[in-house]
Amino acid sequence: MTPRTNDTIEISERSGTAFRLSKGDRLIVIDPRGEQVADLLAFNAEDLDEVISSGRTLDYAETIYLTAGHKLYSNRSNVLLTIEEDTVGRHDFLLTPCSTATFDHFYPTLPRHRGCFGNLAAALEPYGIAPDRIPVAFNCFMNVPVDGETGKLRVLPPISKAGDRIVFRAERDLVIGLTACSAPDSNGGTFKPIHYRIEPAG
Repeated sequence: MTPRTNDTIEISERSGTAFRLSKGDRLIVIDPRGEQVADLLAFNAEDLDEVISSGRTLDYAETIYLTAGHKLYSNRSNVLLTIEEDTVGRHDFLLTPCSTATFDHFYPTLPRHRGCFGNLAAALEPYGIAPDRIPVAFNCFMNVPVDGETGKLRVLPPISKAGDRIVFRAERDLVIGLTACSAPDSNGGTFKPIHYRIEPAG
């Protein structure tokens, strides 16, 4: 189902959704309270085997820090989304969506949660997208610094503040998956909603 355009929609904490985005539409992803990650996936609506690709995108951008002006490529080297605006400037495209296995590995003393992977799988199922087709997501607002000498990754609280946003333009008809992330470290130890809005082309 596609949300009504120009309405601001809330994704409640630790949940996810999926919807269609038409070519030329703008998707505005908003962190309404600050320090909250949103995992984003994009599939070609006409051919679901074509999907957003971390490897292609980082290769062509020649940086892991993607922001306004950068393009998000598919596994077939086609542009799916262009970042038009970005009030944060720090997002992640290295780490995979959190899952029950993530909780077993990093948070063994906490209750298990299906995480963004499970939320995305459930949201994308009506579109015919099976869990094994879920790739690395573009993690809006996620703060993953990399040590230049050792390559060591750290997951720190997002630097996003209340009301910060990132704006994408669809370069073809897409199926989008979007979450309010469920992993404690990614969100500074708390869980908050994510807002989004679709502005139609033209």
